[in-house]
Amino acid sequence: MSGIASVSVIGGGLMGSGIAQVCAQAGLPTTLCDVTPELTARAQALIEKSLAQGVEKGKWSAEDQAAALSRLTLTTDVAVAAQRDLVIEAIVEDLAVKRALFAALDASAPEPTILASNTSSLVIAELAVATKRADRVCGLHFFNPVPLMPLVEIVRAVTTSDATMQGVSHLVLQLGKEPIQAKDRSGFVVNFLLVPYMLDAIRAFEHGVASIEDIDTGMRLGCGHPMGPFTLLDFVGLDTVARIAEIMFEEYREARYASPPLLKRMVTAGWYGRKSGRGFYDYSAATPVVNAALG
Repeated sequence: MSGIASVSVIGGGLMGSGIAQVCAQAGLPTTLCDVTPELTARAQALIEKSLAQGVEKGKWSAEDQAAALSRLTLTTDVAVAAQRDLVIEAIVEDLAVKRALFAALDASAPEPTILASNTSSLVIAELAVATKRADRVCGLHFFNPVPLMPLVEIVRAVTTSDATMQGVSHLVLQLGKEPIQAKDRSGFVVNFLLVPYMLDAIRAFEHGVASIEDIDTGMRLGCGHPMGPFTLLDFVGLDTVARIAEIMFEEYREARYASPPLLKRMVTAGWYGRKSGRGFYDYSAATPVVNAALG
């Protein structure tokens, strides 16, 4: 298998636009695909804003910014996006939707093209079976915000070939990221450990162990974490955490992956964290404060 010289990203949200940005910055012709011109334009705006902020902070030059944008192509046609050496899927965390996309990509992509998923919790083998190239399907799990976070989990399904693993490992290094390899188990390395930690923090609060603020402070100052579990939950999104926990509970059937009642109630209420303006903290003022409704 020859090297990966071009990339497509399917899905232009925060993750997809971030992945497209780092690929374009690394010198790769990059196609970004979403379902409507409005969504692709929004993704391009996110990339332009991120690159401009990097110039302002002196991380790269205006010339680097312009070069990265010149390598970026937008499309709403999955068949067009499939014409790259590597296609990275970064759409909604729904197995049926992802399977349908992988089947469509498999039907359009050249035979050598590698298909990768940015899933944070779904099993890669469940996606590979939707294709006729299971040896060229793997997981590439980036972390948010993609331009800043150095880690990428490379997930090997039982069918993934050595050549595919070598190709994507080289690409991750080319992007300036640090790759780690994980077996094809829901949650991989980071979420396998992180999700129970966040859920346990909610249970500790539910059981009256301490306040939200004190639990956050304890983990920051006692364990050296950059943010406490409740701040992290709000940053990730409570709806996202609940969905990942649901997927992992289905995989393992272990109580530590079950969503606590409080998390379910907050998601039902639309309290998703930072993105909705309220989660465990209230973000309506300049300085977040604990959500008064939680006591």
